Amino acid sequence: MASMRDIKRRKSSIQGTQQITKAMKLVSTVKLQRARTAAEKSQYYFDSMYRTVNSILSRVGHIEHRYLRPGDSERKAVVVITSNRGLAGGYNSNVVKLITRNDAFKKEDLDIYSIGNKGREAFARYGYTIKEDLPEIVEDPLYSEANELTNRLLSSFEKGEVGEIYLAYTFFKNTVSQEPRLIKLLPVEAKSEDDAQAVMNFEPEDIEAIDMIIPKYISSLIYGGLKEAIASENGARMQAMDNATSNAEDMISKLSLQYNRARQGSITQELTEIIAGSEAIG
Repeated sequence: MASMRDIKRRKSSIQGTQQITKAMKLVSTVKLQRARTAAEKSQYYFDSMYRTVNSILSRVGHIEHRYLRPGDSERKAVVVITSNRGLAGGYNSNVVKLITRNDAFKKEDLDIYSIGNKGREAFARYGYTIKEDLPEIVEDPLYSEANELTNRLLSSFEKGEVGEIYLAYTFFKNTVSQEPRLIKLLPVEAKSEDDAQAVMNFEPEDIEAIDMIIPKYISSLIYGGLKEAIASENGARMQAMDNATSNAEDMISKLSLQYNRARQGSITQELTEIIAGSEAIG
């Protein structure tokens, strides 16, 4: 059985950890409120962009365009959004598993564009090719940064270096639920629309319109993924710190009970020794 000193030392250590987890939960709560507001404000634009592109592709009929068919290369580029810091439960590992446990992906055929240190560390440990390491983007994402990344991805696609492009991120559902998602960015695949009617007319021509809108569409998805990921990260960390605080409270209660029992045992032993000594003297 642990001594009273050991129990007291361990209890003090857990109380210190609990103060840290409480502070981290508070910080994550404040960050989550800002990130959630930013994600909600931008959601309408990205939804509108998605519907617009889908509507165009579903109504123009069959056209030949480099963005609408797989490239010649077997390699695939995957943009993976994780966090720069841990202590967020399964947030980072769940995104990484989308790639490492996907039978459609072969390690030797993937180029990883890592946004976030935790993703880079995981994929480097598993032996994947890290094409780009972009930890700074996830801290305070700008649309211009998403656009620059899109241009590099499209350049790689058009040069035949990769045949497909994907995005792996975490969708923010609510403060206690975040969903890891993997979506294909290129080639763009139109979803069928029930209300699709006549072939649409474009000014300029349809191919030129696709040339103009697809890069903006991909930039929008990447930027939207970044906003969703930041909200998800803070939601996951807030939940993880809340669980850690509750666990610490349970451990402190158990240690307090052990300490009180040990103290009571010590007092009982001292009284027994005093009584025994008194009787011996008498």
